[in-house]
Amino acid sequence: MSDRTVEVGVFVALMAVVVLAGFGAARWRAPDNPHTLEEWGVGGRAFGNWTIWFLLGGSMYSAYTFIAVPALTYGIGAIGYFAVPFAVITTPFTFFFTTKAWSVARRHGFLTHSEFATARFASPGLGALVAVTGILATIPYVAVQLVSLQAVLRTVGFGGEWPLLAAVTVVSICTFRSGLRAPALLSIVKDVLLAWMLLTAVLMVAMYGGWSSAFNGAATRFAATPNPADGLLLPDTGHLGFLTLIIGSVLAIFAYPHALLGMLAAKDRATIRRNAAALPVYCIALGIMAMLGFFALSRGVRPADGDLNTVVPQMIHEFFPPWSAGIAYAALSVAALIPAAVMSIAAATTFTRSLYRPYLRPNASPATEAKVSRWVSLIVKFGAAALILAVDPTFSVDLQLIGGVVILQTIPTVLLGLMTRWFHRAALISGLITGLAVGVVMLYLTPRLDGTGRTVAEHFGGSSWSLGDGRSIYVGIVALVVNLAVTVVVTLVLRAAKVPSGADRTRPDDYLADADDPYMKRLDQLIDGLPRADEHPGRQREGVR
Repeated sequence: MSDRTVEVGVFVALMAVVVLAGFGAARWRAPDNPHTLEEWGVGGRAFGNWTIWFLLGGSMYSAYTFIAVPALTYGIGAIGYFAVPFAVITTPFTFFFTTKAWSVARRHGFLTHSEFATARFASPGLGALVAVTGILATIPYVAVQLVSLQAVLRTVGFGGEWPLLAAVTVVSICTFRSGLRAPALLSIVKDVLLAWMLLTAVLMVAMYGGWSSAFNGAATRFAATPNPADGLLLPDTGHLGFLTLIIGSVLAIFAYPHALLGMLAAKDRATIRRNAAALPVYCIALGIMAMLGFFALSRGVRPADGDLNTVVPQMIHEFFPPWSAGIAYAALSVAALIPAAVMSIAAATTFTRSLYRPYLRPNASPATEAKVSRWVSLIVKFGAAALILAVDPTFSVDLQLIGGVVILQTIPTVLLGLMTRWFHRAALISGLITGLAVGVVMLYLTPRLDGTGRTVAEHFGGSSWSLGDGRSIYVGIVALVVNLAVTVVVTLVLRAAKVPSGADRTRPDDYLADADDPYMKRLDQLIDGLPRADEHPGRQREGVR
């Protein structure tokens, strides 16, 4: 058999196993009543340490990590390494903020940021705005995963649009049937395949002279390009853009619906903290993948049809043994499908809990919520597929960063709101809308430049705003600063005018509650985010006054 036949054969066989596991996930720890949003969307909030570990790794360290980051280091060098400090800094934030979010969500039965915003600031309108923003920001993030999947399929030999649509259809059916259990189970498979791919990659680099040879070769090639911004080190004018990109990415990850959803599946606070403490292990994988962009550049790997997203798949094809290449292709494909599934589930849950039930069908049953979410998750996946067929970004990471600009505008509500309720609800709405407007206008006015600095497109050229002196700044940070300024000023004005800010439905001890809390929601008590009328009546009156 030819090398290509072996690659394709191993890849197809492993993907068949993945699909079967995805379909079978519905029976994994199956509950008595699977037709509720609690079971379909967050696995009954009962996942333990290992399940959460693999789920978080599968959803947060995605194809963006393994395809887009190496493409960025291959294309422009050191700036692509923003993902490494971003991932490292995320860990303490997760340890502190996510445990608070888990506790208040578990006690009140929340599944989304927008439900928290509604209860915290007594504003259904703010909750709805947060929900719409989260959904719109998630679709480009799903698209990043599908762009990466498409790059793998093209390298394997499945070109055109139909393989991508077929893959989206299969993962849609799996999640439609199994909900969050499917990506949770497949995350275990993904990490096993990924470990093998990384081991093979490290051995491959060692066989070709080691990392020093890779860095020297990449430096030589960067020196021969006309682009002054690329290279192994940041240029003097690149520090501001690099720093703001890291800060914006760290803040944005906590506002995405899927980041919260994965954490809410944990059974207790200790599970969240243990996994937050262990997350830096994945940073090792992220650093290796980023350096593989330099290795590919040093060895003269050429992306297929100039598409930088194919750099890693092409490197695998050229340097891995055929059977190992098939394993690596499967690892990359699963790494794209898992986060796409989790993100679509999160977006669907956000729609159902924060838009459908409050505004369209207030008396929707748990079964109806689950049914609506299943169908909306399909719309999100195919909407993301339509997006990548309509646009052609040079770096797929741009899609994620553009989504980050949008989701960052919810930070004053969903992140700062965990610590303080000082902001007025009307001020938060004003700031969010202003921040979105500023961000979208700046994105629209950002031209796309080629390697020589020549403008090749007038609009939506990326998420970095040029300051005119060679420096740039991440658009999301600029929009967030404007957002915060408006929020603070309007809050001061409204408080001076004594405009009511509504009653907070949460209490300070809600943010410290654990699974053994006497007022904590049990799986059969999760109705509309409040206890049943016949259980803890005093607490119910106290919590909503």
